[in-house]
Parts: sequence; C-alpha cells; structure tokens
Amino acid sequence: MSPSAAAPPRISPVLPILTAIVALAVFVVDTLTPLDIAVAVLYVAVVLLAVDFTGFAGILAVAAGCALLTIVSFVLTHGQSPGTGPALRCLVSLAAIAITALLAARNQRAVAALREQASLLDLTHDTVFVRDRNDMITYWNRAAADLYGWQKQEAVGKPAASLLQTVFPAPYADIVAELEREGRWEGELVHTCRDGRQVAVSTRWALERDPQGRSVSVLETNTDITAQRVAEDRLDRARMELAHVSRISTMGELTASIAHEVNQPLAAVTSNGEAGLRWLARAEPDLVETRKSLEAVVRNAQRASDVVRRLRDLSTKAEALHGPVNLVAIVEETNALVERELRSHGVRLAVDLPANLPAIEGDRVQLQQVLLNLLLNAIQAMDVVPPDRRILSVTVACVGDSGQGDRLVLRVDDSGAGIAETTLPHLFDAFFTTRSEGMGMGLAISRSIVEAHGGNIAAVNRPDGGASFTVSLPVATGAA
Repeated sequence: MSPSAAAPPRISPVLPILTAIVALAVFVVDTLTPLDIAVAVLYVAVVLLAVDFTGFAGILAVAAGCALLTIVSFVLTHGQSPGTGPALRCLVSLAAIAITALLAARNQRAVAALREQASLLDLTHDTVFVRDRNDMITYWNRAAADLYGWQKQEAVGKPAASLLQTVFPAPYADIVAELEREGRWEGELVHTCRDGRQVAVSTRWALERDPQGRSVSVLETNTDITAQRVAEDRLDRARMELAHVSRISTMGELTASIAHEVNQPLAAVTSNGEAGLRWLARAEPDLVETRKSLEAVVRNAQRASDVVRRLRDLSTKAEALHGPVNLVAIVEETNALVERELRSHGVRLAVDLPANLPAIEGDRVQLQQVLLNLLLNAIQAMDVVPPDRRILSVTVACVGDSGQGDRLVLRVDDSGAGIAETTLPHLFDAFFTTRSEGMGMGLAISRSIVEAHGGNIAAVNRPDGGASFTVSLPVATGAA
C-alpha cells in the first residue's frame, strides 16, 4: 500500500461541505470587495481543512482549485487594468497556497506511512502497546485486545500496571532504574486478563527519549508463554516422578546395606540396655555406669532414627525443597549408606573433606541421589580389577571462578577399567547403559538434577586408569 492510498480516518460528512463554503466565501470576498490586501491568502485555510478528509492527491487537487479561483478572481477584478500591487498580491496568494499545499501533502504522506506501520503492528501475534512517562497507555494493538480482552478505546488512557494487575519479577523501581540506564529491559511478567485469567508473558521494553534525553514513552512488546510454562511444569513433574523411581530402584540395590545400617545401632541399643539392667541388678546398683549405658542407648536410638529418616527422605515423593545445604554432610551420610557395598566389593574409600566449606543452594535429597548414583557406579566399575587396586576417592574443594563466582567441586574417582571412548559422548544420555540390568537413567537424572541447581557434571578417564566424575555447584549467595 502506498502512502497516498492509505485510507484516512473516518470523518464527518459536514467537513467537506464546510470547506467548500469557506472556499466560496473567500472567492466572493476576494472578487467583490475592493480591499488592498491579499484576501486569497485565506485559501490556505481551505487547504488545511482538506487535510482532514482527503489524501495526498486530494490536497494537491484542492490547492489547484484554490489557485484557479485566485486567478479567476484576479481576472474578474483587475483584468481590464492590472496594476503592480494587485499582481503582487495575487502572486503572494498563489505562493502561500502552493507552499501550504506542499507542506500539507508531505505531512499527509508521513501520516499515511505511520498509519500503515500501525496497521502492520495489528498483524503481529505479539501484544504491543505504548505507555507514556506516567504509565498511561497511548497505543494498544489488536493482539493486545485479543489477549487481554480490553478493546483499544477501553485501554487507551488507563495506567497499564493497574489495568493488567501486573506482577513484576523484581521491585518496579529497580526495573525502571535499569530501563532508564540501559534504554531497554527484558523479563517475564504475569498479567491478569479482563475475564480474570492470568497469563505469563515474555516482555521487552524499549525507552523513547526526546532530543534533550528525557523519557517520553515506553514501547512494550509481550509474547504469551503461558502454554510454554504449563508444559515446562509438566516436564518438571515428569522428571521428579522419574527421579523418584530411580531412587526407589537404587534403594533396592542397597537393601543389604540398609539392613546393616539399621541393625547396627539397634544391636547397640540392645547391648547397652542389657548392660544398664545388669548395673541396676547389683546388690548396690552402680548408677554412674547405668547412666552411661542409658546415654549410649539414647545415642544409638538417635542414630537408628537418623538412618530411617534419611531412607524415608530418599523414598518419599515430594516437591524439591531448596535451601542452604552442607555438601560435606551429604557426602558423609551417603558414604555411610554404601559402607556395606564397599566391604562386599572389597573397595577402599579415601575421602578428603575440608572443614568450613561454604554452603550451596539446593535440595539435599536430590543431591544425595546424585552422589549415591556416582558411588554405586564407581564401586561396580572396579569389579574388573584386582581387589588390591580397588580404591574409591571422594573429594570436595572450593574453587574460585572469575566468570561464575566461587563454586564447590565434588570429585569421585575410581580405579576401574575406565570408560570406552565411544561411550563417553553418550554417558549422560537417557536410557544409555553398558550394564545389562541397568535402566540407563541414573546418570541422565543426575545431570538433570545438577543442571537444575545451576551446576554441571562431567566425566573423563584418568591417565593412570579408571574414571573421574566431577560435579560443580555454585556457592549459595552470601555464603562465599
């Protein structure tokens, strides 16, 4: 569509009639009154009135008509004895009409181009609206009307944040400060539609400034991502279900170790309880020794309770609970769970757990599941080497990274046969396994958990034999 073909806005039919009346009145005054002024200059008003109801070509046509009327009036009035004064006034009038017509036509082209661009904004599926410096809506495209339910005439002039009941991801003052500083801002918002529905949108704000650098308006473009967020939530729930199944499967492999972990403190409770009874059964009861036995009963009962609690946490299907986590404590608890597996496979455990390490932000149960998978895989990988070479090493260290900040690195090394080079690229793929009885989900789930915690997991072969798995996790904010 060319600018000249752009349709003007709908107007009252009275305006063309009024324009014709003004043109006729100027013609009559210019022709019949003996005024020594350039009356025909008033045709400028006719041209300006025509701007509101005609296009580019129409403005030129009206200007040509006004010029013709000016010439006709000059001929009728001064045709017999044209003087220098009347001729100059006629030329001044014609010049005024021509200049006004050219300026009006150029303005009409610009208006038509803007109107065409605005119509293009109505074709996009993204919502687009403009807000002034007071957050009042000044433009509202068709997609915004379709998504939110308010038509253009209902939305324009209303404060955007109040109309849409916007939920911001950060304090509004901080967002405005970044917008003023950078000239743009991107993020995710929650808007409430006219019918009460809430929609999540990916938003982009662009700030317009005047020549003096002052904020004038904000162009806001929003993409509806509600369906995407619903799909992501469903995917997260599916991952949690799969992780729960994997934990239950892992606990099945640890049945003997679990029984040993529970039976050990229970046997100690029985032994200490019997000792306490013997101290009381003496002719002169030894209350000091009895107290020591009862204290040992309480300690071992608490130990058994802690074992049951850890197992219940691993087997419970619950939402992830993120908070400050002591990674060293997770390593110590998990090492206790695989103690019997270590003995049955003839594996020696070497640990290096520095004190006073900062906490990480995460879910304790999920991180324990990751370490449990790595330890069991390492133990089983060493079945192919002689018992005297089966050494499992677990270390935790704090590493400074200028790009990502301080991070805790958990490293699990085994002395097995290592990982085949063809296997390494697929090690963390779902359903990929080198064990006939494996599901191929342990490492895939571990990677998903670690990445959800903002970290990464990797595996390499050690130069002196065996494999090395490293898990890098960011230190909790303020904990470094």
